Amino acid sequence: MSPEVRAVEDALAKAGYVPDAAIATALFLATSLRKPLLIEGEAGVGKTEIAKALARLLDTELIRLQCYEGLDASTALYEWNYPRQLLHARIFEGRGEDPARTEAAIFSREYLLERPLLRAITRSREPVLLVDEVDRADDGFEAFLLEVLSDFQVTIPELGTIRAEHVPFVVLTSNRTREIGDALRRRCLYLYLEHPDLEREVRILRERVPEASGALAVEVGRFMQAARRRRLGKPPGVAETLDWAQALVRLGRAHLDAEVVAATLGCILKDPRDLRDLGGAELDEMVTQALEAPP
Repeated sequence: MSPEVRAVEDALAKAGYVPDAAIATALFLATSLRKPLLIEGEAGVGKTEIAKALARLLDTELIRLQCYEGLDASTALYEWNYPRQLLHARIFEGRGEDPARTEAAIFSREYLLERPLLRAITRSREPVLLVDEVDRADDGFEAFLLEVLSDFQVTIPELGTIRAEHVPFVVLTSNRTREIGDALRRRCLYLYLEHPDLEREVRILRERVPEASGALAVEVGRFMQAARRRRLGKPPGVAETLDWAQALVRLGRAHLDAEVVAATLGCILKDPRDLRDLGGAELDEMVTQALEAPP
């Protein structure tokens, strides 16, 4: 590992994020080459958290665009504050203002509501722009996004072209619900994120839930690793690991046992079929293995 990547890894750790070499390398290259970083992986592996950690690392603003089906350019870029425009237009009309001057006045930056993409290119310093779950948006929005990321400028008919004085750091995430186009992929660096291995998951637990005993952190980590090896409809992610550990601490538990695992299984499994399938003797065996495994 290069000294630069090691420095990023250490800085992430100080910012409260537990990285591995691949994540630290990807962030170092994305920030030094000033290229967008596309992170793919299953839901719950911590893709969004990387962007948050990067913003903390850089001590800058995080601007998040949450993608969804039907998201269009205007929603992601800007909207006019129509109620305020209408109110002021009536005021200007009552004063006998020239209609042309009135129109010019109410279609100014003062009446513009900046949405995430426009906000990201008008900041006074480089923010981190998180385009979250880009796979949920359609192909048309993806093409528009590619254009914005290529030029970092947008054109507003009433105002003209607005260019970024400070180009944002860009992180895109995808759960792979649909295939991202090749053009956008080529524009980005790429990182595929998997669920953490046991060692890293335990480190995350000790960082994020310090109240949990060391033994409990290892037992929870081993149980979660075993759960993900099952054929579950919705495998639990790191967020569920942390929720479960916090619940166990709140219940005053320093170790796992079959009773408390069965009672709190809803902290990690969010599908009725998974709750039904992962039970009985199999659940008892998983708890036993988690308890017997050495730290």
